[in-house]
Amino acid sequence: MQFPESWLREFCNPPLNTEQLADTLTMGGFEVEETRPAAPPFSQIVVAEIQSAEQHPNADRLRVCQVNAGGQPLQIVCGAPNARAGIKVPCALVGAELPPGEDGKPFRIKLGKLRGVESHGMLCSASELGISHEGAGLLELPADAPVGQSLREYLRLDDTLLTLKLTPNLGHALSVHGMARELAALADAPLKSWSEGLAAVPATVDDALPVTIEAPDLCGRFSGRVIRGLNTQAATPAWMVERLARCGQRSVSALVDISNYVMFETGQPSHIFDLAQIHGGLHVRWGRAGESLKLLNGATVALDETVGVVADERQVQSLAAIMGGEATAVSGSTQDVYVEAAFWWPDAIAGRSRRFNFATDAGHRFERGVDPTQTTRVIERITRLILDICGTPQTQAGPVTDQQAGLPQPAPITLRVARAAKVIGVPLTQAQCASIFRRLGMAFTEGEGQITVTPPSWRFDLRIEADLIEEIARLTGYNTLPDTPPVAPIRSSARAETRRSPFALRHQLAGLGYLETINYSFVQESWERDLAGNADPIRLLNPIASQMSVMRSSLIGSLLQVLKYNADRRAERVRVFEIGRVFTRDASVPGSAASVRGVRQPMRVAGLVCGPAAIQGWQGKQPAADFYDVKGDVQALLAPRQPVFEAASHPALHPGRCARVLLQGQPIGFLGELHPRWRQQWELPQAPVLFELDLEAVLQHPLPRASALPRQLSSERDLAIVVPEAVTHAALMQAIHAAPTQGLLKAAVLFDIYRPKSGQSASGVNAGEKSLAVRLTLGDDQAPLTDEKLDAAVAAILIRLEKDLGARLRA
Repeated sequence: MQFPESWLREFCNPPLNTEQLADTLTMGGFEVEETRPAAPPFSQIVVAEIQSAEQHPNADRLRVCQVNAGGQPLQIVCGAPNARAGIKVPCALVGAELPPGEDGKPFRIKLGKLRGVESHGMLCSASELGISHEGAGLLELPADAPVGQSLREYLRLDDTLLTLKLTPNLGHALSVHGMARELAALADAPLKSWSEGLAAVPATVDDALPVTIEAPDLCGRFSGRVIRGLNTQAATPAWMVERLARCGQRSVSALVDISNYVMFETGQPSHIFDLAQIHGGLHVRWGRAGESLKLLNGATVALDETVGVVADERQVQSLAAIMGGEATAVSGSTQDVYVEAAFWWPDAIAGRSRRFNFATDAGHRFERGVDPTQTTRVIERITRLILDICGTPQTQAGPVTDQQAGLPQPAPITLRVARAAKVIGVPLTQAQCASIFRRLGMAFTEGEGQITVTPPSWRFDLRIEADLIEEIARLTGYNTLPDTPPVAPIRSSARAETRRSPFALRHQLAGLGYLETINYSFVQESWERDLAGNADPIRLLNPIASQMSVMRSSLIGSLLQVLKYNADRRAERVRVFEIGRVFTRDASVPGSAASVRGVRQPMRVAGLVCGPAAIQGWQGKQPAADFYDVKGDVQALLAPRQPVFEAASHPALHPGRCARVLLQGQPIGFLGELHPRWRQQWELPQAPVLFELDLEAVLQHPLPRASALPRQLSSERDLAIVVPEAVTHAALMQAIHAAPTQGLLKAAVLFDIYRPKSGQSASGVNAGEKSLAVRLTLGDDQAPLTDEKLDAAVAAILIRLEKDLGARLRA
């Protein structure tokens, strides 16, 4: 929120300079993000009147002007298209300094000649003075501007603009008077109400527009007034245009400017309808399916039962609390208007404007809560400004109508003084707490050691005792609170030794050559359909972009996007990983403070490898990383546990180069090469290899178990067996370790595979068979090995292989 300091001081003017005022607001919970002057520095620029403007004898686009700047008439050559006799404009005298240009140096005005004609100064535009970005011509000043007066003094350009960064609970501070009310409490200074001295405008006609509130859960109060016979083409006064500009609001027209001005002043948004375009009365209700509305911004929105509207007998005319419709917008031909100010329930407005992908100042205020008691006073304030600016001898105002369907009733909150002192950490008395509540304008009653406070109508953020304690702390002054160490010792919770931290996993992946990426959890719906096989993803009600409309159930799409970004920039070798959360539907998940009902949110770790297996060195270019390189990385992550890889299918992976990863018989993820279809669709130079694992399973880290060194040497035996082509390595090892070797088998390693040429038999291996060479390590920790023990163990293994796999010794 932005506003000028001078406007704030009209309501509350404590004995503080600008820096102290900004510090007071910041320490009171209203962060002043920036303070800057209303205009950059310049000097010797005064109000002047152009007395004559003649064509330059040697230039078509220049005029020679005679200017009254408060002394002797000055001759100034000017090229502005609106330079003409009779207007008052800023004039930079000889020796004046204009604001610095792009080089950072001020521009000094000197006596000069333009096409042979002397020029004793310069007539200025708003952009040349740094007041505005609009610089199509000279800045025209009001006709009553005093000639010769300093422009800085006349336009109050030494004012300071304050930019505040307000948190969502501070809706009561979204106005100049709201900030003045808080400043008065913080500085213990007197406050002038915006409605002080505001007299009711008497009704001169009985005209009233009938209003019906059909949805009391949408609108609690609706006030309005008919005003006839206006001159809507009247110009907005310069003082109002100036204040709106310093609040960051562009001037539109007199009626719109008045509505915006009162909103910035009081915090109450309002709307002005063209009365001639309203058919019958107004109905405040929820929208209906199939209805639509063309808004003031030109967009047409579809309505439903969750959006509030204001409609007449024929159609919807306004989006409740957000934006008016184009049909009833005031124009230059409007003569009769209906002025409306209402109280809308915050819960009925919150999030509605974001649903239509735009935001308004009115919606921003209403969804945080606006004082419901001030609607009729705001109508009186707007009426007085309309009569002063747009009034004519024929102007007539009707009575103020006020429909109330139900206003919020703040629940009393009890504050225990001892509790407040304990939480804040300073001694407090009941009188101190009562004084703070009195400065904040809160009604309260006192009891023994406690104060019962009724929140004022403009404070929607006060609901529990902790809120009152916060009010006491900030008005006491956070900077006055003593620095006291915690009373209780702080002990960090120890992580189980059987579980490593995600940071250790990150370091291990970095050691394997991977770089970490961080991506949004919001992804394209097509990613979920194509890469995760998820036809019903969790959709966002309010996506920040159309391509980020669903929650991801897999990390693969995010990693492919990183690869695509790097590949488009000719990165030859990409090795990335991400540790992140995914979101899947699960009806068994209950709702809680840390979970959403029906949504499971596990953590995953995923990696992607594309390009050479290693960085090119003196050995020359390295071969591309393949399935087995990444499989080795997965085994390293899970070591010393031994995962099992079995053939599987996955929507994102190559059907013949994909494996499911199992740990102790439980699936924990997938590993494989990207499907050729998706490689072609993403236009990747080569197919990457990816893995995605459950993070909790990866973080488990069993403790090593110590064992005594064997007292006897082990022995090795090699076997060459012939098995059918379909036998897998996993089946081979399972059969070997299942053999009854009396504990002698220590390890088994496959070290060779032989297949005959296609359709032929050779060396005892027939077509459709293969020869597997296995090295067995046998040992006995208690007794020496004998040939009889070794032969019996090998025989047991051969019998098991023949029984389970149909294997035979190779001849």
